[in-house]
Amino acid sequence: MSIDELLVRYQSGERSFKGINLIGTYLNGVDLSGADFQGASICEADLSKAILVGTNLTEASLIRTNLSGADLSGADLSGAKLFEAKLNGANLKGAKLKMADLIDADLSDAELVEANLYGAYLDGATWEGATMPDGRSHK
Repeated sequence: MSIDELLVRYQSGERSFKGINLIGTYLNGVDLSGADFQGASICEADLSKAILVGTNLTEASLIRTNLSGADLSGADLSGAKLFEAKLNGANLKGAKLKMADLIDADLSDAELVEANLYGAYLDGATWEGATMPDGRSHK
């Protein structure tokens, strides 16, 4: 599916895009709130400043994806593969990141208040300036 087709289908009300392949795509600043991308392949894509509020990204592959400044508040990223992803400055307030693979991810200046990081893999992740789930700033 092309980016244009995805956006047309989303704007016409479709929300289910389970297992879609968006590897290497450019979706900077796009609003895909509430979409279902369960199991999707979105590796090495640019979703910086995208609006993904309440989006289902469970088990999605987001390896080396740029999500800098994206709004992922309330999104479900349980079991997602986010290693080496750029999440700097992202809003992850209330997001579910249970069992997510965040190895070597950049979470600097991210908003993680009320985020669920239970069982997440965090080796090598960068946290400078991030607001943690308990509301404290990470130094």
